[in-house]
Amino acid sequence: MAKYGMAFDYKLCINCHACEVACKEENGILLGADKHRLWIGESEPVGDFYNLARDKGGFLQHQCQQCENAPCLKACPNDAIYRDENGIIQLYESKCDLSLNCMDACPYDARYIDEKKHITDKCIFCSDTRLSRGETTTACQITCPAKVRIFGDLDDENSEISKTLSQREYFTLKPEKNTEPKLFYLV
Repeated sequence: MAKYGMAFDYKLCINCHACEVACKEENGILLGADKHRLWIGESEPVGDFYNLARDKGGFLQHQCQQCENAPCLKACPNDAIYRDENGIIQLYESKCDLSLNCMDACPYDARYIDEKKHITDKCIFCSDTRLSRGETTTACQITCPAKVRIFGDLDDENSEISKTLSQREYFTLKPEKNTEPKLFYLV
């Protein structure tokens, strides 16, 4: 059993959107669908007009934060959302009634409505495709030309992600929400 997480060396991001395209291809999502599974957002510029700078590097990777204290899991009235043996927040599709409570509860706007399946959906670290085949990378990670993403088992002290997090400073998004996300942004 593993506990998967992802770290982003976000300052390396060149905003090519290869990760988004790879994710959509891997999961059968139409290209151009906005904020489906993962997306790249620009951070807000700071400073005055003549001396603008980008806060936190320019581009931030957004997706399900795989929260240890997941608000979406608690908000689902049908027990359709669960944590699998790898610590990944999943969905029993047959139990989803589109109550949208999970979407309202998520502080990261990571869930969306899958119009084809009539469920709420989100990133599941390619657990139903790549991980289930024994691969140890996600589609977004393997495709990134800038090598922004580090994916792996947080419980394995010898994994690349564990070593990186022990050696580098990082932050998480919206720490005030106390969700304990398993996505880390390297400083």
